[in-house]
Amino acid sequence: MQSIWINKALIREFEAEGTDAYRLCTIANGWVERFAEDILISFKDQAGRERLTTEFFLWSEAMDFNTQRIFERLLPKRNEEREAPKLILGDSQRSSRTIAMERGLRYEIDFSSGYSVGLFVDQRENRSFVRKDKPERVLNCFAYTCSFSVAAAIAGARTISVDLSQRSLERGRQNFALNNLLAIGHQFIADDVFEVLPRLARKGEKFDLIVLDPPTFSRSHRGKTFKVQSDFEFLLREALEVAGRDARILLSTNCVTMNERALEVMARFCLKASRRAGTFHSEPRPRDFPRGSAANSIWLTLR
Repeated sequence: MQSIWINKALIREFEAEGTDAYRLCTIANGWVERFAEDILISFKDQAGRERLTTEFFLWSEAMDFNTQRIFERLLPKRNEEREAPKLILGDSQRSSRTIAMERGLRYEIDFSSGYSVGLFVDQRENRSFVRKDKPERVLNCFAYTCSFSVAAAIAGARTISVDLSQRSLERGRQNFALNNLLAIGHQFIADDVFEVLPRLARKGEKFDLIVLDPPTFSRSHRGKTFKVQSDFEFLLREALEVAGRDARILLSTNCVTMNERALEVMARFCLKASRRAGTFHSEPRPRDFPRGSAANSIWLTLR
């Protein structure tokens, strides 16, 4: 893949809209992202690391682009090999945390908390769609640090964020606080989504927007595994039980074998099984991501 680094015009557009978290470059074996004044270089092999590092320094000099720190992380083939990013340039005495902006919203980034730093920038357009849609009740499954919940709450929604990790949800609470959002009217549930969805259904809970952006693979505290290729269909069918009339459901995954067409086919099967109907659309691909480099996502609107 040819290296295409973003240009000054796009950087100025991001600055104008209040965004300083975005992709700088993508190649076949890695990418470079900006988070406020920090840079994260992600690579699959040593060749990718050397290429991206060299090209970044050349690009930043030509663009007069200033950065405070540079972190790097290996993109391993197996989840159990994932490690937190490592600092390779900059002040090691500074806090590993920083605050990044996305269209005026603030999100905490932490380079020492684990493999993922706190914000998936390829979901920018989907988060913006949530803000524009102005839902009243939102269920955010696999919520991680609750970025979708923040986007919904800033538009006036009441949210429920569900994730196995209590630590991630605490970071989500911090993101609410960073945006001056009170926790009143919002719930943070540290539990297995597959345990929570039936409980919500039994209570008769209904939501007008549901976010389904599961990991490719996960394991619950009870040892139950989730594999997106085989289990996404069951996840959607469970979510449909708590989806209100005219609800919107985001279906998103990083699994390369589940493109937008595959997601739609799966969703149509689930709709037929649940005797419901719906339409589909996709938000525009983020301008800083080449085709095929962002998560596969479609929106289902129930009818």
